[in-house]
Amino acid sequence: MAKHHPTNERIKRCYLIYLQEANQMAEASIDQIAAAIAAFEKSSGYKDFRNFHIEQARKFKRHLLEYINPETGMGLAKSTIHSRLMAVKGLFKWLAGQPGYKSRIKYSDADYFNSSANDERVAKAVRERPVPTLDQILHVLRSMPSATVLERRDRALVAFTLLSGARDNAIASLRLRHVDLRARTVNQDAREVRTKARKTFVSVFFPVGDEVERIVSDWISELETDQLFGPADPLFPSTAIGLNDQGHFASIGLSRKNWSNAGPIRKIFRSAFENVGLPYFNPHAFRKTLVALGQSLCRTPEELKAWSQNLGHEDVLTTLRSYGAVAGIRQAEILANLRDAEQADQPRLDPQTRRALERLLRA
Repeated sequence: MAKHHPTNERIKRCYLIYLQEANQMAEASIDQIAAAIAAFEKSSGYKDFRNFHIEQARKFKRHLLEYINPETGMGLAKSTIHSRLMAVKGLFKWLAGQPGYKSRIKYSDADYFNSSANDERVAKAVRERPVPTLDQILHVLRSMPSATVLERRDRALVAFTLLSGARDNAIASLRLRHVDLRARTVNQDAREVRTKARKTFVSVFFPVGDEVERIVSDWISELETDQLFGPADPLFPSTAIGLNDQGHFASIGLSRKNWSNAGPIRKIFRSAFENVGLPYFNPHAFRKTLVALGQSLCRTPEELKAWSQNLGHEDVLTTLRSYGAVAGIRQAEILANLRDAEQADQPRLDPQTRRALERLLRA
């Protein structure tokens, strides 16, 4: 049985180039779309896209709904099914406007890849995810070993993630020149740092305690003094692999290269949390910890805006919508406090804060 269709391969390549160049889509997202399209082709028996029939879409949906992972015995999550259907739907919407296809495929054909209304609501539902508390992160840092240079690197990495609020992929590409300890800033220059959407901005260290900042400053001092690293060298070097005393390949210290991706950083986080009996929190969860901290510290709209900008958000609404969900326990505490304030007839928001919140609600 054929494993591909040559005509499909050519038009798929055009579509993926379109996503990259015209839609400015990230490579990782394009890879996921390509995988979803390949799964659809397998489901349809690798038929030419020009011979599309709505039964192919219905069969693909049934395939996704009935699929069972042989390792876990579990089916696909509704969100996974929805994203794969939307990936293939995007392809057929694009094909409906392409020469050689628009006479065979209608724009409305793509709608047959829609999930049911109920499944779509389940897939898009926002669920509360655990967020590490500041005390938990400090406990992890105090428990991490620091006898070797690699252990000190790993501890400084966790501390810097909390101190800077930077994303893991950006941290993996940072160099020493991007951090100014005197000014307490991180220059996330998109020409060299892998920031989200290649955005350039300068962030200031978050107020998370002298202990955290000292771990980072000691690490930078060690790199510059003991390892003789210069401004162009990585802030968190990858691990050097070589022959150990027994003649086996093993970790032998620091290299002078950045990590090529954030995978090693996530492994370090997983190990650090699991070693103290805590559930794994990925580096991105630290940004939610910082948002929760900002909600408790910021007293004016200007302070909240500054906190939001420090996370790299141009709009404070991005911070509130994507990261600012109030945890269930905290939600109950806030409502109880408001009820007590109502009974005591305490004053409400000051006029400036009230006007700012009204503008946010209107937006």
